[in-house]
Amino acid sequence: MADESTEEAQSVEELMQRIAENYEALPRQLKNVATYIEQHRASVMVDRTSDIAASCGVHPSAVVRFAQRFGFSGFSDLQAVFRQAYTGQGASSPSYQQRIRKLIDEKPGALSGGAVAREFIAASRSGLEELEAGLDDKQFDAAVKMLQQADNIYVIGVRRSFPVASYIVYALQHTPKRVHLVSGFGGMYREQIRSVKKGDVVIAISFAPYAKETQYCLRIAHHHQAKTLVITDSQLSPLARYASTQLYVKEGSAFAFRSLTSTICLCQALFIALAYKLELNVEEAKDTGGYDD
Repeated sequence: MADESTEEAQSVEELMQRIAENYEALPRQLKNVATYIEQHRASVMVDRTSDIAASCGVHPSAVVRFAQRFGFSGFSDLQAVFRQAYTGQGASSPSYQQRIRKLIDEKPGALSGGAVAREFIAASRSGLEELEAGLDDKQFDAAVKMLQQADNIYVIGVRRSFPVASYIVYALQHTPKRVHLVSGFGGMYREQIRSVKKGDVVIAISFAPYAKETQYCLRIAHHHQAKTLVITDSQLSPLARYASTQLYVKEGSAFAFRSLTSTICLCQALFIALAYKLELNVEEAKDTGGYDD
């Protein structure tokens, strides 16, 4: 049955919010389509139904059923939402990446170190441009306000996200806030998160396939009525259900390695915005006898 609220989906963000809210109730095949659309927002407006179906491992009719599930008469009507949002924004970063990739693919012989570096730099630039274009100011401001009001700030990020978690703890320790890194050293995630309470904030950083340790810490924070700031890559992330506020980052990737550039940038921006709200001096540090800022 068509969703009567189709006309309310006036933007990509509103449509993706509706998809996220209904994601758990979708059949497996339609979940695959939802994930594809979430991860390919900038290109879904021109992707063929058959190509999307092949990427999702489903029959093309499943792609059409997905669109109808959200009130559209067909998939082309759903694509129109993305086309309206992205048309006229100039050359997109993915097409720039594709040109770089084509140049490298056509270059005879082995890649030089410089060619590898340039592709990875291009991927990082693409991620930063997507971060800027998709930044939700309202959610970002809510995150800063939440940190400003926090009694304690706990930060959890494991494996690839651990360097980012470590960095934001380092930065936030330049404020008067009590900041704790949930490192899990010795397997002690439970012990390190158990003191979280109402009035505290847990910052959780995790990307697909979403670390079980991070999900556990979020459940504990939710149970103890602490607020949560989730930094992740998708509205369909299992972390989103526990988020008081959420910020999305999709890193550029090259040679199957995802950059951390955009995530670090977002976390630096959070710190600077919080420091500004706390009226701290955020000018570059003077000589501090070898202290590395």
